[in-house]
Amino acid sequence: MSAQARGHLAMLVFSALVAGSFSLGSMIANEIAPAALNAVRFAIAAVVIGFAALITTGASRDAMRAPWRYFILGGLFATYFVLMFYGLKTAPPVSAAAVFTLTPVMSAVAGWFLLRQVTTSRMALALTVGAVGALWVIFRADWQAFRAFEIGMGEIIYFCGCAAHAVYTPMVRKLNRGEPAVVFTFGTLLAGCLLLGVFGWSDIVATDWAALPGIVWIGLLYLSFFATAASFVLVQFAALRLPSAKVMAYTYLVPSWVILWEVALGNGVPPGLIIIGVVLTIIALLLLLKDEISSSAPKQSNPG
Repeated sequence: MSAQARGHLAMLVFSALVAGSFSLGSMIANEIAPAALNAVRFAIAAVVIGFAALITTGASRDAMRAPWRYFILGGLFATYFVLMFYGLKTAPPVSAAAVFTLTPVMSAVAGWFLLRQVTTSRMALALTVGAVGALWVIFRADWQAFRAFEIGMGEIIYFCGCAAHAVYTPMVRKLNRGEPAVVFTFGTLLAGCLLLGVFGWSDIVATDWAALPGIVWIGLLYLSFFATAASFVLVQFAALRLPSAKVMAYTYLVPSWVILWEVALGNGVPPGLIIIGVVLTIIALLLLLKDEISSSAPKQSNPG
């Protein structure tokens, strides 16, 4: 499997894990302050990834060079997560998911400014097809629901978080100096945890942790282990192998994964027309995978 193909596989897993954070996150958003939730989430994830780094690659002295890099990356991702939960306090989940689909386009723009990554016409077509498919899934093939979409303060707050997420992806490649993904992730998580600890200290000490409902702890553990620790490694792994627009294009699959999560959680089966949107997102990914598919195809020998 080529390096690019491994990057795509990493982002496929990432999209499924992130979808779970939407389903579980919506269940606990109003049970705990966003800053407190994410500070503990980053702390748990940092311990997990730090242990993984210790028993695999180890942390060399070189990895600790220029620690400001980790604070930039940790600050960007912490900003995304905190603003996501602040936004979900007032924004309907459907509207927030619609805002999330803007991330790949913003990431393509950020990739050009930071790395001069050029979005080809085929990639632009793929991003457009993927956006249409994601919106189709989000609004459950209901045109009236799409027309009723309104921009509120929650959506604006979450949009700012998505912008931070979009900038994060090209910044990983720009700031990485050859450190393994797991070590780079540990530095990012540790820095994010420190920043969130300072920012949300009052919320952390004001939270009655012993009185939190069980669903909060279930959601917190999932967010820490899968939607944070594993997702950080997967994004950083992919960002070092794929253009930013291709990395973030996998966010278009999130609404489709969310449907599966919602069905698994007993929240009903969506209308059959939604499959059209799922197909469109798959077409978009195939367009983005064209280079990798072509390069991995066996070459025909010339009989002449």
